[in-house]
Amino acid sequence: MADTTLNGERVTGLLKDRLSKLGFEVYPLKVGWYNSVLPPSLRLAYPDDSLAVVVLSTPTMFEQALMPFLEERGCQGLSDPIDQCVKHCVTSSVLQCFPGQSVDVRYDYELLPSRKPKFLAQTAAHVSGAAFYYQQSDVTDQPWAEKVKMFGVCMHPRFGGWFAIRALLVFRDVTVGFEVVQPVPPDCVPTREGRIQLLEAFNFHWQDWSYRNIVCPVQTYSQKQRDYFSTPPAQRLALLKSWGILPIDDHQPESDSNARSQINGHG
Repeated sequence: MADTTLNGERVTGLLKDRLSKLGFEVYPLKVGWYNSVLPPSLRLAYPDDSLAVVVLSTPTMFEQALMPFLEERGCQGLSDPIDQCVKHCVTSSVLQCFPGQSVDVRYDYELLPSRKPKFLAQTAAHVSGAAFYYQQSDVTDQPWAEKVKMFGVCMHPRFGGWFAIRALLVFRDVTVGFEVVQPVPPDCVPTREGRIQLLEAFNFHWQDWSYRNIVCPVQTYSQKQRDYFSTPPAQRLALLKSWGILPIDDHQPESDSNARSQINGHG
């Protein structure tokens, strides 16, 4: 049964109050907006008017959420420290803000048994109006367009490429009325030349971080955050120990997430 005491505006407001101080942004969407641009095999199995919320991390998340989380709780097991931090922040917010609510929380790093992602992060960001998703289809006349599979990339109107899409929350019992109009994401790379530059930089030179600045950002990652993401995943725990964030006797290895980092905007 749909919850008549909650609506998209209230849900978003409660999550924003909790998560914005930790360096996250939240954007509501209808499941139908997301499903309408995807083939049946990738759609969410919820009614079109169900409420979903996409969660982004901004440049401040590293200092405002990750560092305090690691200092207080450390790094448990083999999973990525940022994944652990994001899961803790989102789960605790859902439990505190929506006790008793049925919420399907999906993280960007999670896969279905079919090995498909639990949600398409960049599609969710685009249809919610959070960030514009630039794809190979935007520049089909380029020489490499028919020869090379190009990954698309989202650009944030304020942070450019200095952000990441972390989670999708589906509120099973909260519906969104027909009067709610789907927002259009800001087209912050409007020219053909700019889009070519963005896609080439992201796909061919992503390690130099230049694609992140195609849109002039109001804030970028701190030097410490850049050092962390520039460090190979297997060496990041050692880096955290050298900073005094983790105890020296913690010898847990970190999982290798290089491929996911490139595609989903981590780092």
